[in-house]
Amino acid sequence: MARYLLNKLWQAVVTLLLSALVVFVGVRALPGDPALALAGEEADPATLAAVRADLGLDQPVIVQFGRFLSNLAHGDLGTSIRTGTPVTDLLAATLPVTIWLALYATVLAVIIGVAGGALAATYRGRWPEWVANAFSLGGLSVPHFWLGLLAILYLAVSLGAFPASGYVPVSQNPLRALYYLTLPAVILGTGLAAVVMRQTRSSMLETLSTDYVRTARAKGLPRGKVLRDYALRNSLIVVVTIIGLQLGGLISGAVVTERIFGLPGFGKLTLDSVFSRDYPVIQAVVVVVTAAYIVINLAVDVLYSVINPRIRVGGES
Repeated sequence: MARYLLNKLWQAVVTLLLSALVVFVGVRALPGDPALALAGEEADPATLAAVRADLGLDQPVIVQFGRFLSNLAHGDLGTSIRTGTPVTDLLAATLPVTIWLALYATVLAVIIGVAGGALAATYRGRWPEWVANAFSLGGLSVPHFWLGLLAILYLAVSLGAFPASGYVPVSQNPLRALYYLTLPAVILGTGLAAVVMRQTRSSMLETLSTDYVRTARAKGLPRGKVLRDYALRNSLIVVVTIIGLQLGGLISGAVVTERIFGLPGFGKLTLDSVFSRDYPVIQAVVVVVTAAYIVINLAVDVLYSVINPRIRVGGES
């Protein structure tokens, strides 16, 4: 296990370095000049030159990249060109919003997806399977932005069941925060719930046809115990993989949902930084998202041995 974790850690470091290089070069290939965006369209050449020198944009790219890596190694993500605020402060203010939204959406998606998939596999060819298939098809087909607009129109404006926008910090009032996050989390988690539902159904159908499940039934074990302890538990390995991959996608893909519901999260920060060519913030966003993917995938690998003790991480026996 220790050797496996060390191997994963050095791979994570290499991945972070490569992603930092790609985003560093990529943001500088974007059209537009951050110095011009900061100084204004009417700025004279001398002012633009002074702004570039102050931001370090007048130096060679290799020097800028070396300084970026040095600062990153010391935990310094730089200062926002647009606001002059340290990037770490911006992330500390916005990242918790997105993390809570993604976690809440994941919990709802897992509950709905696993329950729906299990019911569809258990009652194959009957109405629970038809309902589950219809839901999963709709969840994968309907765009989130359109579903979010419909939810605001009917559930927030017409019925007043949920707020149309706004946010309350979890540390300030947890119940109020969940109330504001429920509708965005449902919209964000719809796609994940559909994927989990389809994978759970498919995996359970395959597991139900295995010899050890038939043996358990032949021994006279209760139907609920066979489904729960034999079929569902062994099916969760595939589901955990899907959840791990999709959770990172939720963090990076919450941009549209946060924009629709006016949440002051990671997505809004990302869009604002792209529009203003705020290099330090864009670079920090990519590094944080990459790190989130790496940590989540490592956690998924470790969870394999927890869900099924017969599986040992790294091929151990």
